[in-house]
Amino acid sequence: MKDYKFAIILGIVVIVLILVAIGMEWSKSGSSKKSPAPYDLVTTFKGDAGTSRAFTWYTSESSAGGVLELVKGQVSSFVELDVLRVEANSRAIKTDNGTRGVHKAEVTELEPGTLYSYRVGSGLEGEWSSVAEFTTEEVGLDSVRFINVADSQGESADDFKLWGKTLSKAFQTFPEAKFIVHNGDLTENPEDSAGWDQFFGNVQGLLSGIPLMPVTGNHDEIDDDATDFTSHFNLPDNGAKGSIAGISYSFDYGPVHVSVLNTESNLKKQAEWLKQDLKSTNKEWKIVAMHRPAYGGNSYKKVEDWTDIFDAYKVDLVLQGHNHEYSRSYPLRAGKIVPEGENPVGAKKGTVYVVTNASGGKFNEKKVDQFYHAVHFQNYKQMFAGISVTKDSLTYQAYDVDGKMLDEFVLTH
Repeated sequence: MKDYKFAIILGIVVIVLILVAIGMEWSKSGSSKKSPAPYDLVTTFKGDAGTSRAFTWYTSESSAGGVLELVKGQVSSFVELDVLRVEANSRAIKTDNGTRGVHKAEVTELEPGTLYSYRVGSGLEGEWSSVAEFTTEEVGLDSVRFINVADSQGESADDFKLWGKTLSKAFQTFPEAKFIVHNGDLTENPEDSAGWDQFFGNVQGLLSGIPLMPVTGNHDEIDDDATDFTSHFNLPDNGAKGSIAGISYSFDYGPVHVSVLNTESNLKKQAEWLKQDLKSTNKEWKIVAMHRPAYGGNSYKKVEDWTDIFDAYKVDLVLQGHNHEYSRSYPLRAGKIVPEGENPVGAKKGTVYVVTNASGGKFNEKKVDQFYHAVHFQNYKQMFAGISVTKDSLTYQAYDVDGKMLDEFVLTH
């Protein structure tokens, strides 16, 4: 009898363990949470900022369809309106939380300087995002303001709350900013889907309307793989041959041309592409964004060839990340400080290199001062910068998350 009871108890224990294991597998695959509801929604530039806009969103239901609906003006309902309907390019992607759906859409032939309202979803009632808005670039715009941040690089929910607070403060300080340049290392681990969800979730109200233009960092591309990073953005595919689409690219807004470089791979071909990219632009201001710094708290030797190109094509400003401290160089040319007041006829005054500290919770100790440092400090506070550009001047203002301005400089043409 005792053996019989023991066998029954043992059998029950085995069944419970099997059910627990099945439950854990279901939870891991996300099958208990599958939904066509959109999340991680972000807008970007892909083509002309005056006539187009691109979008990306995720669904936990990997087979869900993807649709974007767009109307001119500010609306709260899409019923009985003249709605432009665009089918998304949808695919499944494997993550550490099961297979999810990735949806990318682009709308073109829009009117410049116009407010639009949109929503994304499966196309079925109850499966739409909240209505969001964006405004296309005006024709002939000769000024622009944008936000620069770097290294949100969170691991925990609290880390990403800091990132959310930083970006919110940036837009409180610069409410007219038209886009964001993020200098890389968006999350600590690109395969951690919860990190991506928290990255977007803490700033969803901003990123659904304000384009986020990201740089690939060493925590975004690992061992030549940037799948998770690129899956979250619908970016220009006009970069270097041999590079993964969306990790080197360029775009224009107003008087500014921005060239985005990837310091993690394909450096030589990017150098050739950069020459042509800078040569072909007619914009007054040339800005480069990259992750590992050429001149920051320290220098990344592998990008030395790039600085020669910056000199040759008179790049005005290089936005950098990676060092998790604040650093600004003097204007540099050929690796040397340009003497104050020097302005040869037909030449710019040199290139300024900046690292805008971190926008998340991770900081490094201040590195040793270098000859090129005009400003160099570690305040152990999240930071952001507002960059205001007109035809004749570029004003850079760096703030901490409390709203205190810690650095400012002006470049003129």
